[in-house]
Amino acid sequence: MRHFIFYIALASLLIACTSNDAKTIAGPNNDSANIALQNNAINDSSNYTIVQWIDSVHQNLGSVQEGAVVEVTWHFKNIGNKPLIVSNASASCGCTVAEKPEAPIAPNSEGIIKAKFDSKGREGSQRKDVFVSANTTGGTNHQLSFAVEVQKKK
Repeated sequence: MRHFIFYIALASLLIACTSNDAKTIAGPNNDSANIALQNNAINDSSNYTIVQWIDSVHQNLGSVQEGAVVEVTWHFKNIGNKPLIVSNASASCGCTVAEKPEAPIAPNSEGIIKAKFDSKGREGSQRKDVFVSANTTGGTNHQLSFAVEVQKKK
């Protein structure tokens, strides 16, 4: 009889945990659901689309004073027939923070990848990379970069 009660209690606990997880994932602004959607788009080639980089994937920002925070943008267009989902944008260095569009980019629409570079303590020639993952044909990973010359503060 004890085993029977134990198994019923265990089953109730598992059902309660499962139902709470389902409610969490179903929420409209849930990060877990959003991540799952993005991963499905990246892994399912039937959802792939075509990205056209409007700006050069490598940009030269010229010279800046040491300590300046510089923003760089890369404009792109979804020229395919499926929504373009940018699942990740990350930088090669902690001095650069990348931002991606949160919403899918509809076919024939444009979007922007942004990065902010903090030049504090980075005197000299700098080249930084931003890595973008998206559901695109020809490869789901894209490398963007910029160069900047950081001048010593006067």
